[in-house]
Amino acid sequence: MISLYDTARGQVAPLKLRDPGRVSMYVCGPTVYGPPHIGHGRQTLVYDILRRFLTWSGLEVTFVSNVTDIDDKIINRAADEDREWTEIATKCEAIWWKSMDSYNVLRPDHTPHATEYVEEMVDLIGALIAGGSAYVTTDGVYLRVSTVPDYGLLTNQNLDDLLEGGGERSLVGTEKESPADFVLWKFSKPGEPAWPSPWGEGRPGWHTECVVMSLDLLGEGFDLHTGGLDLVFPHHENERAQAVANGQRFARHWMHHGFVELEGEKMSKSLGNVKNLLDLAQLYDPRAYRLLILQSHYRSPIEVTDTSLNNAVAALGRLDSFARRAAALATESDPTTLSEFRSVMENDLDTAGAVDLMFRKVRETNSLLDSKDIEAAGIAAATALEIATVLGLELNAEGEVVPEEVAALVVRRTAARAAKDWAEADEIRDELTTAGWTVEDGAQGPVPRRL
Repeated sequence: MISLYDTARGQVAPLKLRDPGRVSMYVCGPTVYGPPHIGHGRQTLVYDILRRFLTWSGLEVTFVSNVTDIDDKIINRAADEDREWTEIATKCEAIWWKSMDSYNVLRPDHTPHATEYVEEMVDLIGALIAGGSAYVTTDGVYLRVSTVPDYGLLTNQNLDDLLEGGGERSLVGTEKESPADFVLWKFSKPGEPAWPSPWGEGRPGWHTECVVMSLDLLGEGFDLHTGGLDLVFPHHENERAQAVANGQRFARHWMHHGFVELEGEKMSKSLGNVKNLLDLAQLYDPRAYRLLILQSHYRSPIEVTDTSLNNAVAALGRLDSFARRAAALATESDPTTLSEFRSVMENDLDTAGAVDLMFRKVRETNSLLDSKDIEAAGIAAATALEIATVLGLELNAEGEVVPEEVAALVVRRTAARAAKDWAEADEIRDELTTAGWTVEDGAQGPVPRRL
């Protein structure tokens, strides 16, 4: 079974499943007020890769990623542009999914929207108030963090260490009992979107949205909660705190990925170095960003530069060239190598090691083809192609779909030529011509082409 770094425990640990053979997984999704940037891209690609691997390993994965479609950022942008907040959210969500499709990210099994769960959020807040863990002020409802005994678990700090964090950092102008207390329900100002509640019209806090949606779709004690390091505190800590205060078991394992850096600086809007994900796809093959992420460990920072992206594009060129050469060769994968691939990936999602293994099989395929060992080359090629598929890398063999029967003829012709059985090779060539195909024998090996 795969082992992953667990933020709560501060170490790599096996992912112990609540239900054998099934993985329940929650990924914090977008707040839809603007186009996604490459930091969002890293998040979605890391967990897309993990999901694909778990599924390939034979596990049934339930993958939930929310959409925060009501938030101060959405409201503020709508006010600035004199537009309806729903228009902002709808348009930006469409851009989000267009971006995800461009980068070959699989769609989640469930995409709960915050606005669909307001009633359930009100129910949770009511239960927290009734239990003494939340209180009402003139501007909203807050969680009384002091009632959560292990608050700070994800940051390995106690409450005293965190009194300057947890949302608003000051008591000035508020009725909060402690700086660490955070908002569960915000009373709306005139002109802002609002929903009814026993305490007054308003909208839920961000932390409340995620805890309700994840528990509703995945149930208590779900297996894996993921996100970026920037979400560890306060967002994920505050999600967990609400579940604990309400007597519910939350996520069993917490996984977080590292930051994206541009020219040595952490990517952030305040620094003005945020790259739009769709714009990046116009400049570079979107697969290059996936490969760049694969070549780095998910917990390490990753630097995105023109040089690193160009290097990834060049590597993709080599992989595509291999795919063209191997298109008619691949047979069955080597189980020993796939076992090695599984072990590498199960070691805290070591995608860099998996990519190295894939390129090793590519080089092996080319070497075997050069030495005319067609059968062994086919096995090596199939193995490399399977690893690429699991990692979500769609290799380009010039878009030519080669029917199985044609591929089989090419393999037979290659073997005949290797054995210097020219009569057999010519006979197979004629069969290919009749079927509407020819074979180009070049530096990249035999490549089938339509006539």
